[in-house]
Amino acid sequence: MSVGLVLEGGGMRGLYTAGVLDVFLDAGVKVDGIVSVSAGALFGVNYVSGQRGRALRYNKKYISDPHYMGFWSWLSTGNMVNKDFTYYKVPMELDVFDEEAFEKAGILFYATLTNIETGKAEYHKIDNVFKQMETLRASSALPVVSKIVEVDGKKYLDGGLSDSIPVDFAKSLGFDKLIVILTRPIDYRKKPSNGRVYKLLYRHYPNFVKVASKRYQHYNDTVEHIIELEKSGQVFVIRPSQSIDIGRLEKDPDKFEEVYQHGVADAEQSMADLSVYLTTNPKD
Repeated sequence: MSVGLVLEGGGMRGLYTAGVLDVFLDAGVKVDGIVSVSAGALFGVNYVSGQRGRALRYNKKYISDPHYMGFWSWLSTGNMVNKDFTYYKVPMELDVFDEEAFEKAGILFYATLTNIETGKAEYHKIDNVFKQMETLRASSALPVVSKIVEVDGKKYLDGGLSDSIPVDFAKSLGFDKLIVILTRPIDYRKKPSNGRVYKLLYRHYPNFVKVASKRYQHYNDTVEHIIELEKSGQVFVIRPSQSIDIGRLEKDPDKFEEVYQHGVADAEQSMADLSVYLTTNPKD
């Protein structure tokens, strides 16, 4: 049976996902494909390359560096998360990503992007992390605090704005089993937004403004959809057992560790049920 994995984003909440995925590595959980968003993409590649602990390690080590992430970077480069240091120097020099292992794994890996001209989600297959770093950067480029990212002549921002949890796209790929890792507890729902900031800053992209302003509704509908899929046994969901107290652009390494360990604990608690789900014939 083929197994797919869906990874929600959420900035530094993604360290919860990193904890879950490291437990998967320890337990030998294998998947055939991954559909990811934003931080889910950035941290999810380490699962494919088999680099246990890497996401937590480099975030804790470099978060205090002014070149990594913060207002200094925003003011000087237009990006709160520094492009050159965070997306290139860290994975290519300081805490090297294992591109060879990523490619040898043979796992389909998709990153979700929001095309700001069409307002639609796009799902880009990642074959080489280093060569497609701009695609991964686009998937996690938060509006307002990030410049628009161009990939192949098209303009993109964070994939979560158009498809926060791409479970339907993952289902369209035809996996027999689907695991979904969320970064919010089951009772979380987004509150309505009037989209005023989007209308002001992205007024030249009306399709994007429309979609981004209604993100809360699409997110909440998707959560309800996933709950129904879960009840019917079509997906297996791992989500925080309690609220995660961490900001998208958090800079406290102690909170990084706390959120990561929360993911580890929830995953370990879920492993027995996950094993049953993965070994049960869908037709049973």
